[in-house]
Amino acid sequence: MPNGEAHFVKRGKKPSGRRAEKRARQKGSVFAAALGLKGGGGSVLHLPVAGSALDPIVKTATRVDRSTVLSKSTPPVSAFWQPIKSFALSQLTSLVRRATLRESDMVPKYEKVHNFKVHTFRGPHWCEYCANFMWGLIAQGVKCADCGLNVHKQCSKVVPNDCQPDLRHVKKVYSCDLTTLVKAHNTKRPMVVDMCIQEIEARGLQSEGLYRISGFSELVEDVKLAFDRDGERADISSSVYEDINIITGALKLYFRELPIPLITYDAYPRFIESAKISDTEKRLESLHDALKLLPPAHCESLRYLMAHLKRVTQCEKENLMSSENLGIVFGPTLMRSPDLDAMTALNDIRYQRLVVETLITNEDVLF
Repeated sequence: MPNGEAHFVKRGKKPSGRRAEKRARQKGSVFAAALGLKGGGGSVLHLPVAGSALDPIVKTATRVDRSTVLSKSTPPVSAFWQPIKSFALSQLTSLVRRATLRESDMVPKYEKVHNFKVHTFRGPHWCEYCANFMWGLIAQGVKCADCGLNVHKQCSKVVPNDCQPDLRHVKKVYSCDLTTLVKAHNTKRPMVVDMCIQEIEARGLQSEGLYRISGFSELVEDVKLAFDRDGERADISSSVYEDINIITGALKLYFRELPIPLITYDAYPRFIESAKISDTEKRLESLHDALKLLPPAHCESLRYLMAHLKRVTQCEKENLMSSENLGIVFGPTLMRSPDLDAMTALNDIRYQRLVVETLITNEDVLF
Protein backbone atom coordinates (compact mmCIF):
# COMPACT_ATOMS: atom_id res chain seq x y z
CA MET A 1 0.00 0.00 0.00
CA PRO A 2 1.49 3.34 -1.04
CA ASN A 3 2.45 5.66 1.74
CA GLY A 4 0.95 9.18 2.28
CA GLU A 5 3.76 10.90 0.44
CA ALA A 6 3.26 8.83 -2.65
CA HIS A 7 -0.51 9.42 -2.52
CA PHE A 8 0.07 13.19 -2.25
CA VAL A 9 2.39 13.15 -5.25
CA LYS A 10 -0.09 11.10 -7.27
CA ARG A 11 -2.99 13.47 -6.61
CA GLY A 12 -0.89 16.61 -7.11
CA LYS A 13 0.73 15.57 -10.36
CA LYS A 14 0.18 17.79 -13.41
CA PRO A 15 -2.42 16.72 -15.98
CA SER A 16 -1.35 15.24 -19.27
CA GLY A 17 -0.55 17.46 -22.27
CA ARG A 18 -3.84 16.65 -24.05
CA ARG A 19 -5.93 17.43 -20.98
CA ALA A 20 -4.07 20.73 -20.37
CA GLU A 21 -4.59 21.78 -23.98
CA LYS A 22 -8.31 20.99 -23.75
CA ARG A 23 -8.65 23.00 -20.53
CA ALA A 24 -6.80 25.96 -22.08
CA ARG A 25 -9.16 25.88 -25.05
CA GLN A 26 -12.16 25.89 -22.75
CA LYS A 27 -10.76 28.88 -20.83
CA GLY A 28 -10.19 30.77 -24.06
CA SER A 29 -13.68 29.86 -25.25
CA VAL A 30 -15.35 31.16 -22.11
CA PHE A 31 -13.36 34.41 -22.16
CA ALA A 32 -14.01 34.94 -25.88
CA ALA A 33 -17.72 34.37 -25.32
CA ALA A 34 -17.68 36.98 -22.56
CA LEU A 35 -16.15 39.51 -24.94
CA GLY A 36 -18.34 38.59 -27.88
CA LEU A 37 -15.36 37.48 -30.00
CA LYS A 38 -16.98 34.97 -32.28
CA GLY A 39 -15.95 34.19 -35.78
CA GLY A 40 -18.23 33.85 -38.79
CA GLY A 41 -19.75 30.24 -38.65
CA GLY A 42 -20.41 30.36 -34.90
CA SER A 43 -16.94 29.13 -33.94
CA VAL A 44 -15.37 30.77 -30.91
CA LEU A 45 -12.08 32.59 -31.49
CA HIS A 46 -9.48 31.00 -29.19
CA LEU A 47 -7.19 33.34 -27.25
CA PRO A 48 -3.77 32.44 -25.88
CA VAL A 49 -4.41 32.92 -22.19
CA ALA A 50 -1.89 30.72 -20.47
CA GLY A 51 0.66 32.79 -18.63
CA SER A 52 -0.74 36.08 -19.99
CA ALA A 53 -1.94 39.16 -18.13
CA LEU A 54 -5.54 38.08 -18.77
CA ASP A 55 -5.06 34.78 -16.94
CA PRO A 56 -6.66 35.97 -13.63
CA ILE A 57 -9.74 37.16 -15.52
CA VAL A 58 -10.01 33.87 -17.34
CA LYS A 59 -9.63 31.93 -14.12
CA THR A 60 -12.50 33.88 -12.64
CA ALA A 61 -14.63 33.28 -15.73
CA THR A 62 -13.97 29.53 -15.63
CA ARG A 63 -15.55 29.31 -12.19
CA VAL A 64 -18.94 29.81 -13.91
CA ASP A 65 -20.69 26.61 -14.70
CA ARG A 66 -19.61 25.66 -18.23
CA SER A 67 -22.92 24.01 -18.90
CA THR A 68 -24.65 27.36 -18.23
CA VAL A 69 -22.26 29.49 -20.31
CA LEU A 70 -22.08 27.21 -23.31
CA SER A 71 -25.65 25.96 -23.31
CA LYS A 72 -27.90 26.64 -26.27
CA SER A 73 -30.40 28.48 -24.04
CA THR A 74 -27.92 31.37 -23.48
CA PRO A 75 -28.90 34.40 -25.58
CA PRO A 76 -26.45 35.31 -28.38
CA VAL A 77 -23.67 37.77 -27.63
CA SER A 78 -25.00 40.14 -30.35
CA ALA A 79 -28.11 40.67 -28.22
CA PHE A 80 -25.88 41.80 -25.36
CA TRP A 81 -23.90 44.29 -27.48
CA GLN A 82 -26.84 45.63 -29.52
CA PRO A 83 -27.97 48.26 -26.93
CA ILE A 84 -24.39 49.48 -26.56
CA LYS A 85 -24.00 49.76 -30.35
CA SER A 86 -27.28 51.67 -30.62
CA PHE A 87 -26.22 54.06 -27.85
CA ALA A 88 -22.83 54.66 -29.46
CA LEU A 89 -24.46 55.29 -32.85
CA SER A 90 -26.91 57.78 -31.36
CA GLN A 91 -24.08 59.62 -29.59
CA LEU A 92 -22.06 59.77 -32.81
CA THR A 93 -25.06 61.07 -34.75
CA SER A 94 -25.62 63.73 -32.10
CA LEU A 95 -21.99 64.84 -32.28
CA VAL A 96 -22.13 65.11 -36.07
CA ARG A 97 -25.36 67.13 -35.87
CA ARG A 98 -23.90 69.53 -33.31
CA ALA A 99 -20.74 69.93 -35.37
CA THR A 100 -22.84 70.70 -38.45
CA LEU A 101 -24.82 73.34 -36.56
CA ARG A 102 -21.65 74.90 -35.21
CA GLU A 103 -20.18 74.97 -38.71
CA SER A 104 -23.28 76.72 -40.07
CA ASP A 105 -22.95 79.37 -37.36
CA MET A 106 -19.30 79.96 -38.11
CA VAL A 107 -18.16 83.08 -39.83
CA PRO A 108 -18.02 82.49 -43.60
CA LYS A 109 -14.66 82.70 -45.32
CA TYR A 110 -14.84 85.85 -47.42
CA GLU A 111 -12.22 86.27 -50.13
CA LYS A 112 -10.46 89.61 -50.22
CA VAL A 113 -7.91 91.07 -52.61
CA HIS A 114 -4.77 92.62 -51.17
CA ASN A 115 -4.57 96.38 -50.93
CA PHE A 116 -1.04 96.79 -52.28
CA LYS A 117 0.74 100.15 -52.19
CA VAL A 118 4.28 101.03 -53.28
CA HIS A 119 6.58 100.92 -50.27
CA THR A 120 10.19 101.76 -49.48
CA PHE A 121 11.76 99.21 -47.15
CA ARG A 122 14.58 100.04 -44.77
CA GLY A 123 17.44 97.59 -44.90
CA PRO A 124 17.54 94.29 -46.82
CA HIS A 125 14.14 92.78 -47.47
CA TRP A 126 12.84 89.60 -49.11
CA CYS A 127 9.62 88.98 -51.02
CA GLU A 128 7.14 86.97 -48.97
CA TYR A 129 5.73 85.31 -52.09
CA CYS A 130 8.81 84.16 -54.07
CA ALA A 131 11.33 84.46 -51.19
CA ASN A 132 13.79 86.36 -53.43
CA PHE A 133 15.67 89.51 -52.46
CA MET A 134 14.14 92.93 -53.17
CA TRP A 135 16.68 95.05 -55.00
CA GLY A 136 16.90 98.82 -55.02
CA LEU A 137 17.23 101.70 -52.63
CA ILE A 138 13.68 103.10 -52.86
CA ALA A 139 10.32 101.62 -53.82
CA GLN A 140 11.72 98.08 -53.83
CA GLY A 141 8.25 96.51 -53.77
CA VAL A 142 4.68 96.84 -52.56
CA LYS A 143 3.06 96.29 -49.18
CA CYS A 144 -0.55 95.38 -48.39
CA ALA A 145 -2.03 98.15 -46.28
CA ASP A 146 -4.48 95.71 -44.65
CA CYS A 147 -2.41 92.62 -43.78
CA GLY A 148 1.19 93.87 -44.20
CA LEU A 149 2.22 91.37 -46.92
CA ASN A 150 5.48 92.48 -48.63
CA VAL A 151 6.08 91.32 -52.21
CA HIS A 152 7.64 92.35 -55.50
CA LYS A 153 5.56 94.47 -57.84
CA GLN A 154 5.44 91.60 -60.32
CA CYS A 155 4.59 89.05 -57.64
CA SER A 156 1.65 91.20 -56.52
CA LYS A 157 -0.09 90.36 -59.81
CA VAL A 158 -0.17 86.63 -59.07
CA VAL A 159 -0.72 86.65 -55.30
CA PRO A 160 -4.05 84.89 -54.50
CA ASN A 161 -6.98 86.75 -52.94
CA ASP A 162 -6.18 85.52 -49.44
CA CYS A 163 -5.71 88.81 -47.60
CA GLN A 164 -6.19 88.42 -43.85
CA PRO A 165 -6.49 91.98 -42.49
CA ASP A 166 -4.75 92.65 -39.20
CA LEU A 167 -6.18 95.00 -36.59
CA ARG A 168 -2.73 96.54 -36.30
CA HIS A 169 -3.18 97.87 -39.83
CA VAL A 170 -6.97 98.38 -39.83
CA LYS A 171 -7.24 101.20 -37.30
CA LYS A 172 -10.64 102.67 -38.16
CA VAL A 173 -14.22 101.52 -38.70
CA TYR A 174 -15.81 104.27 -40.75
CA SER A 175 -14.47 104.82 -44.29
CA CYS A 176 -12.98 101.30 -44.17
CA ASP A 177 -13.70 98.72 -46.85
CA LEU A 178 -16.58 96.52 -45.68
CA THR A 179 -14.93 93.17 -46.44
CA THR A 180 -11.68 94.34 -44.82
CA LEU A 181 -13.55 95.29 -41.66
CA VAL A 182 -15.44 92.01 -41.25
CA LYS A 183 -12.32 89.93 -41.91
CA ALA A 184 -10.25 91.97 -39.47
CA HIS A 185 -12.85 91.55 -36.72
CA ASN A 186 -13.83 88.00 -37.79
CA THR A 187 -17.56 88.75 -38.03
CA LYS A 188 -20.29 88.17 -40.60
CA ARG A 189 -21.22 91.85 -40.79
CA PRO A 190 -19.66 95.13 -39.67
CA MET A 191 -20.19 95.64 -35.96
CA VAL A 192 -21.62 99.11 -36.69
CA VAL A 193 -24.53 97.55 -38.57
CA ASP A 194 -25.21 94.93 -35.91
CA MET A 195 -24.91 97.24 -32.91
CA CYS A 196 -26.92 100.12 -34.36
CA ILE A 197 -29.77 97.92 -35.61
CA GLN A 198 -29.94 96.02 -32.32
CA GLU A 199 -30.03 99.30 -30.39
CA ILE A 200 -32.77 100.74 -32.62
CA GLU A 201 -34.95 97.65 -32.34
CA ALA A 202 -34.37 97.43 -28.57
CA ARG A 203 -35.69 100.97 -28.08
CA GLY A 204 -38.66 100.30 -30.34
CA LEU A 205 -39.55 100.90 -33.95
CA GLN A 206 -42.51 103.16 -33.27
CA SER A 207 -40.56 106.44 -33.33
CA GLU A 208 -42.19 108.77 -35.84
CA GLY A 209 -40.05 109.56 -38.85
CA LEU A 210 -37.51 106.83 -38.08
CA TYR A 211 -34.53 107.21 -40.46
CA ARG A 212 -36.17 110.27 -42.03
CA ILE A 213 -35.46 112.66 -39.14
CA SER A 214 -31.77 113.44 -38.71
CA GLY A 215 -30.06 113.67 -35.33
CA PHE A 216 -27.65 116.40 -34.30
CA SER A 217 -24.66 116.16 -36.61
CA GLU A 218 -22.20 116.78 -33.74
CA LEU A 219 -23.54 113.81 -31.78
CA VAL A 220 -23.59 111.64 -34.90
CA GLU A 221 -19.91 112.45 -35.40
CA ASP A 222 -19.34 111.60 -31.75
CA VAL A 223 -20.81 108.11 -32.35
CA LYS A 224 -18.53 107.75 -35.37
CA LEU A 225 -15.47 108.61 -33.29
CA ALA A 226 -16.59 106.17 -30.57
CA PHE A 227 -16.69 103.30 -33.10
CA ASP A 228 -13.34 104.28 -34.61
CA ARG A 229 -11.78 104.48 -31.16
CA ASP A 230 -13.42 101.64 -29.24
CA GLY A 231 -14.84 99.34 -31.92
CA GLU A 232 -17.17 96.76 -30.41
CA ARG A 233 -16.80 98.37 -26.98
CA ALA A 234 -18.42 101.62 -28.13
CA ASP A 235 -21.30 102.66 -25.85
CA ILE A 236 -24.33 103.78 -27.88
CA SER A 237 -26.96 103.03 -25.25
CA SER A 238 -29.84 105.38 -24.39
CA SER A 239 -27.99 106.54 -21.29
CA VAL A 240 -25.35 108.13 -23.52
CA TYR A 241 -27.40 109.01 -26.63
CA GLU A 242 -31.01 109.48 -25.65
CA ASP A 243 -32.23 110.49 -29.12
CA ILE A 244 -32.72 107.41 -31.30
CA ASN A 245 -32.25 109.55 -34.42
CA ILE A 246 -28.57 109.88 -33.51
CA ILE A 247 -28.13 106.12 -33.83
CA THR A 248 -30.04 105.99 -37.14
CA GLY A 249 -27.92 108.89 -38.39
CA ALA A 250 -24.71 107.07 -37.43
CA LEU A 251 -25.86 103.97 -39.33
CA LYS A 252 -26.68 105.97 -42.47
CA LEU A 253 -23.36 107.81 -42.19
CA TYR A 254 -21.49 104.50 -42.10
CA PHE A 255 -23.06 103.39 -45.40
CA ARG A 256 -22.45 106.78 -47.01
CA GLU A 257 -18.75 106.75 -46.12
CA LEU A 258 -18.02 103.26 -47.43
CA PRO A 259 -15.27 103.51 -50.08
CA ILE A 260 -17.15 100.84 -52.05
CA PRO A 261 -20.95 101.22 -51.60
CA LEU A 262 -23.02 98.41 -50.14
CA ILE A 263 -24.38 97.84 -53.65
CA THR A 264 -21.02 97.90 -55.37
CA TYR A 265 -20.06 99.88 -58.45
CA ASP A 266 -19.71 96.65 -60.47
CA ALA A 267 -23.25 95.51 -59.63
CA TYR A 268 -24.82 98.98 -59.86
CA PRO A 269 -25.78 98.87 -63.60
CA ARG A 270 -27.47 95.49 -63.17
CA PHE A 271 -29.62 96.79 -60.28
CA ILE A 272 -30.63 99.88 -62.24
CA GLU A 273 -31.60 97.73 -65.23
CA SER A 274 -33.70 95.55 -62.95
CA ALA A 275 -35.56 98.60 -61.61
CA LYS A 276 -36.48 99.62 -65.14
CA ILE A 277 -38.35 96.34 -65.76
CA SER A 278 -42.09 96.93 -65.46
CA ASP A 279 -43.13 93.29 -65.00
CA THR A 280 -42.95 92.42 -61.31
CA GLU A 281 -41.95 88.78 -61.71
CA LYS A 282 -39.22 89.54 -64.21
CA ARG A 283 -37.95 92.38 -62.04
CA LEU A 284 -37.62 90.03 -59.06
CA GLU A 285 -35.75 87.48 -61.16
CA SER A 286 -33.39 90.15 -62.42
CA LEU A 287 -32.79 91.49 -58.89
CA HIS A 288 -32.10 87.97 -57.67
CA ASP A 289 -29.42 87.57 -60.33
CA ALA A 290 -28.01 91.02 -59.52
CA LEU A 291 -27.61 90.07 -55.86
CA LYS A 292 -25.26 87.27 -56.90
CA LEU A 293 -22.84 89.89 -58.21
CA LEU A 294 -22.30 91.34 -54.74
CA PRO A 295 -19.36 90.19 -52.60
CA PRO A 296 -20.48 87.83 -49.80
CA ALA A 297 -19.92 90.38 -47.02
CA HIS A 298 -21.91 93.03 -48.91
CA CYS A 299 -24.76 90.62 -49.68
CA GLU A 300 -24.98 89.46 -46.06
CA SER A 301 -25.00 93.04 -44.75
CA LEU A 302 -27.67 94.03 -47.28
CA ARG A 303 -29.83 91.04 -46.30
CA TYR A 304 -29.57 91.92 -42.61
CA LEU A 305 -30.42 95.58 -43.28
CA MET A 306 -33.40 94.77 -45.50
CA ALA A 307 -34.81 92.39 -42.88
CA HIS A 308 -34.55 95.21 -40.33
CA LEU A 309 -36.22 97.75 -42.64
CA LYS A 310 -38.99 95.23 -43.29
CA ARG A 311 -39.68 95.19 -39.54
CA VAL A 312 -39.70 99.00 -39.60
CA THR A 313 -42.46 98.97 -42.23
CA GLN A 314 -44.52 96.63 -40.06
CA CYS A 315 -44.85 99.54 -37.59
CA GLU A 316 -45.85 101.99 -40.33
CA LYS A 317 -48.93 103.17 -38.47
CA GLU A 318 -46.75 104.49 -35.65
CA ASN A 319 -43.54 105.59 -37.41
CA LEU A 320 -45.16 106.62 -40.72
CA MET A 321 -42.30 104.98 -42.64
CA SER A 322 -43.41 102.86 -45.57
CA SER A 323 -41.13 100.92 -47.90
CA GLU A 324 -41.42 103.78 -50.39
CA ASN A 325 -40.28 106.33 -47.80
CA LEU A 326 -37.39 104.11 -46.74
CA GLY A 327 -36.44 103.68 -50.39
CA ILE A 328 -36.18 107.46 -50.74
CA VAL A 329 -33.90 107.61 -47.67
CA PHE A 330 -31.68 104.59 -48.37
CA GLY A 331 -31.56 104.66 -52.18
CA PRO A 332 -28.71 107.20 -52.52
CA THR A 333 -27.18 105.89 -49.27
CA LEU A 334 -26.70 102.31 -50.44
CA MET A 335 -26.15 102.97 -54.16
CA ARG A 336 -23.82 105.40 -55.87
CA SER A 337 -23.43 105.72 -59.60
CA PRO A 338 -19.94 104.93 -60.91
CA ASP A 339 -20.60 107.51 -63.64
CA LEU A 340 -19.34 110.94 -62.69
CA ASP A 341 -21.92 112.61 -64.92
CA ALA A 342 -24.22 114.59 -62.59
CA MET A 343 -27.21 114.36 -64.95
CA THR A 344 -26.95 110.57 -65.15
CA ALA A 345 -26.70 110.28 -61.38
CA LEU A 346 -29.73 112.56 -60.98
CA ASN A 347 -31.82 110.46 -63.37
CA ASP A 348 -30.92 107.28 -61.46
CA ILE A 349 -32.34 108.50 -58.14
CA ARG A 350 -35.85 107.23 -58.85
CA TYR A 351 -34.51 103.83 -59.86
CA GLN A 352 -32.37 103.69 -56.72
CA ARG A 353 -35.49 104.29 -54.67
CA LEU A 354 -37.35 101.58 -56.55
CA VAL A 355 -34.52 99.08 -56.03
CA VAL A 356 -34.47 99.56 -52.25
CA GLU A 357 -38.27 99.56 -52.05
CA THR A 358 -38.45 96.26 -53.94
CA LEU A 359 -35.71 94.71 -51.78
CA ILE A 360 -37.59 95.65 -48.60
CA THR A 361 -40.99 94.46 -49.81
CA ASN A 362 -39.68 91.14 -51.15
CA GLU A 363 -36.94 90.57 -48.58
CA ASP A 364 -38.22 87.08 -47.74
CA VAL A 365 -38.16 86.07 -51.42
CA LEU A 366 -34.94 87.62 -52.67
CA PHE A 367 -32.62 86.62 -49.79
